[in-house]
Amino acid sequence: MGRCWKLVVCVVLAGSVCGCGPYFAKVTKGREEFPREIVDFVAYEGNPVFGGTGEDTWDKKIRERGFIMREGEMYQMWYTGYNDERSDMKYLGYATSADGFEWTRYEGNPIFTERWVEDMFVVKHEGTYYMFAEGRGDIAHLLTSKDRVHWEDEGDLDVRYTTGERLSPGPYGTPTVLIEGDVWYLFYERDDLHVWLASSTDLKVWRNVQDEPVLSPGPEAYDGRLIALDYIIKHKGRYYAYYHGIGPGPEGQEWGPWCSSVAVSADLLSWRKYPVNPIVIANSPILVDDGTVCRLYCMHPEVRVYFPRGYRPGKSF
Repeated sequence: MGRCWKLVVCVVLAGSVCGCGPYFAKVTKGREEFPREIVDFVAYEGNPVFGGTGEDTWDKKIRERGFIMREGEMYQMWYTGYNDERSDMKYLGYATSADGFEWTRYEGNPIFTERWVEDMFVVKHEGTYYMFAEGRGDIAHLLTSKDRVHWEDEGDLDVRYTTGERLSPGPYGTPTVLIEGDVWYLFYERDDLHVWLASSTDLKVWRNVQDEPVLSPGPEAYDGRLIALDYIIKHKGRYYAYYHGIGPGPEGQEWGPWCSSVAVSADLLSWRKYPVNPIVIANSPILVDDGTVCRLYCMHPEVRVYFPRGYRPGKSF
């Protein structure tokens, strides 16, 4: 794997530990809580790198969080495509790339049409790919695959309160997963109003770690109204959550822009937001280790990539 840091995705894929290269040892000095390489990004000049076809195809448009994973020298992307003129359904697509910039759609797309799939999060664990995604009504469900393109729906996630009672009716979406040992941790939001944390050891029943939210909108305006957690890493003993949020707009406008931000925690329960949030004005952030640095991809309504400030593709430190 790359030389960035200990990524959750790295742990799931290969059980390896990613270390910081000499460049990042330099730029992170004095910034232990929010290291520069994971919070200070600039946009790639070639953005956007992927989007809807804009034509009369099933994926005329794309939306919500897609997911990008790098295995070996290949990047793979799962994304939600739709065409309102054909159907209100949201289907699962797949694309691959040698560099994470130029993408080739899979000729067998869409790869899953049995039910609504969007806002997905993918991990590989013991030879199986696990996709946590939203279905219709923002109800989280699980799919599994052995080859990345053929998926089996395992049903809606059974999430419960600490008492063992099922969640009250309503959406529970934007599922984001962290694996530590034999425990799977699930972050989910309800109506984008707050984020909760549940855990499971069997992937069948998920129980809240606590019944109070672990992450909420505000108090600053940039995420003062809605919030959802998209990605999480563990780096140097701390957890970093990447999330999107939105607040009120300037005078005369109800909404501001969707933006991506980061928060830090020592225990997954108490989070402190980065004082210089938002890190980019874009939606649905995830991190991808490219072998040298970790890129920030934002996925909605088109795919854009950001690099740590001072780094450019092809430049060697």
